[in-house]
Formats: sequence, C-alpha cells, structure tokens
Amino acid sequence: MLFIIPFKLEIRKLVKKDHKRAIQFAIEGMHFDWYVENKFLLNLYGRYFWYTELNNATQIIAAYNDNRLAGVLLCEMKGEPKASYSLWRAVYVGVFNLMKRIFLKSGSGVYSKTNEEMFQAYSRENSPDGEIRFLAADLKSGVKGVGTFLLEELARRERSKKVYLYTDDGCTYEFYDHRGFDRAEERTVDLVYGSKKVRLRCFLYSKVL
Repeated sequence: MLFIIPFKLEIRKLVKKDHKRAIQFAIEGMHFDWYVENKFLLNLYGRYFWYTELNNATQIIAAYNDNRLAGVLLCEMKGEPKASYSLWRAVYVGVFNLMKRIFLKSGSGVYSKTNEEMFQAYSRENSPDGEIRFLAADLKSGVKGVGTFLLEELARRERSKKVYLYTDDGCTYEFYDHRGFDRAEERTVDLVYGSKKVRLRCFLYSKVL
C-alpha cells in the first residue's frame, strides 16, 4: 500500500536554534564545497555567509513544515529597518573578511567585484526597491515548492516592489527563469583559491513582485 505524507508549509518566525540548519542549506544548495574542501573551514565559511546576509536583512521569512525548518528567504528593502542586526555577527564577518584577504588573495573579492559590475550596468536603467540576499531550502526533506512559497510571501509583503538578486551556475539558477524573473546581467568569472580554480557564470536577476 502506498502512503502519501502530506506537507503543510507555514510562515513562522525563524527560531534561533534553526540558524545552523539555514547555514547547512546554504552550504549544500550553493555548493560551497567547490571552493572549500576542509569541513571545519567549510562550516566557518557557511557561518560567515549566513551572518553577512542576516545582518543586512530587513525581511526574514522562514517556512516550516510541521516544526521543522524547510527554507529561508532574507531580503533587504530600502527604507526598512534591519530585522536582526548583531554586533557579534558583524565582528565575525569583519575578521573573516580580513583572513580571506590575507590567505586567499587571488580569489578574494573577484566574485564581489563581478556582482558590482553587473549592478552598475543594471542600475543604469533600473532603480530597484530591494535585494533578495538569501533563498535556500532543505534539499533533503522531500518537500516541494518551498522556494516558490517563500517568494509568494515576499510578494504579499512587498507588492509591486522591484527586487534583484545575484546567483550563479553553482546554484539552481534556472529556478528564477521559471518564476518570472528577468535575467538582466550575466558575466563569467574565474575564481582561484590556492591550487583550486573554479569557473562560474554569474547572473543578476530582477522582478517586480
């Protein structure tokens, strides 16, 4: 007999204990292991990435299936206060950035510079209201539609606002192609970390919610 387990997604306040799960979503979904092979350093980098985005977010949207975190969306909207700024997280990010510049000179900053170039080109004809800084889901849960569910909640909160986001072909960027986003800019970049070299196609997507 085939049993179908129903999934019910709900928007709830992100619980602090679930930050570790959100970090793991980022590590797995964005393939950070392409750049960092050491497991300890990989977790440190995942925490750095999460702290950076969380400190800048004005909207924190968490989707839960029962009591289990299924996905998170972080968005920074103009004119809105930070939702969860932490001085401790800012210090961690600052120290990590310093270490990157010292030990990863050839790779540090290249990705960010590419995103800046794309935004400069995009902003010549666009004036966005905000940026989606983080969107990730639990890839192992089997729950479908989490990303769409989170985007729909953002659209409900920020109706008619124009948002943009950065992504690359290390992620499932096609997700945005199928949900009404325009691929506004594209660049190819080579990231070099020691003896490791990764070529990425970087994208800037945009949409009116």
